[in-house]
Amino acid sequence: MNSHLPIGIFDSGVGGLTVYRALHEHLPNEHFVYLGDTARVPYGTKSLATVERYAVENARFLAAHGIKLLVVACNTASALALPAIRSELNIDVVGVIGPGARAAVKTQRAGRARTQAIGVVATESTVQSGAYTAAIKKADANATVVERACPLFVPLAEEGWTDNDVVRMIAETYLQDVRASIDTLVLGCTHYPILREVIQQTVGDSVQLIDSGEATAVEVKSLLKEKDLARLTMPTGALERQLCDDLDHFYVTDAAERFSRVAERFLGSKPSRLEAVEIWGEDRLRA
Repeated sequence: MNSHLPIGIFDSGVGGLTVYRALHEHLPNEHFVYLGDTARVPYGTKSLATVERYAVENARFLAAHGIKLLVVACNTASALALPAIRSELNIDVVGVIGPGARAAVKTQRAGRARTQAIGVVATESTVQSGAYTAAIKKADANATVVERACPLFVPLAEEGWTDNDVVRMIAETYLQDVRASIDTLVLGCTHYPILREVIQQTVGDSVQLIDSGEATAVEVKSLLKEKDLARLTMPTGALERQLCDDLDHFYVTDAAERFSRVAERFLGSKPSRLEAVEIWGEDRLRA
């Protein structure tokens, strides 16, 4: 396995860009291949068999690009499809739920006293799966977990509505009845870091926010070091860093122009290499 190979990332849409951003910040000398399955979003309304099929197709597409590690930057796929993906690939596969759960337990343990619960805000499908509660309980069997579905946060993030009366009112409505009982809050949807500031204001400074994307990036960095797969060559100078950034390749299965617009909101600039592809079909996947 060559340490200079890229890291693969996939999501059902654009939310995984916050995971890409965190990985890029923690691993500035790595290259990435990102796939947004925008033609088949959302995954949360699909059956287990369908989510597994989509996730495996995405994984195979990225594996064909010679990646050294795969990050599943989708909470639904992380909750339902990791075993199926791992059975298909001969590389390490990292989801976003486990790292977020472990980071929350570690953060809470570092506090003065664990008299409060760990909160999780996520989409309805992720909350219904119970995946975060299970992962937190696996890390700490004595932890108390409170989950809250906040579905409107997703369109607000994509529209760039991060600081106005509407988003503050919605955050207040979602979180007013849980903030007094928690001391740690997991942002359990990849869109939610875009709204981090208003969420923090709503729950108060005493509540520690956990970004699952950030937690995933930390674990990926550690895993690459452990496996001796970290790319050690650090680009020097603005031009060299820009050239390395340009090597990151973004693929979508539909709506490339909309993806580009939302990506600019999430990342601060449009992807320099964005391509629309079709990934389904056994011949295409095995090519």
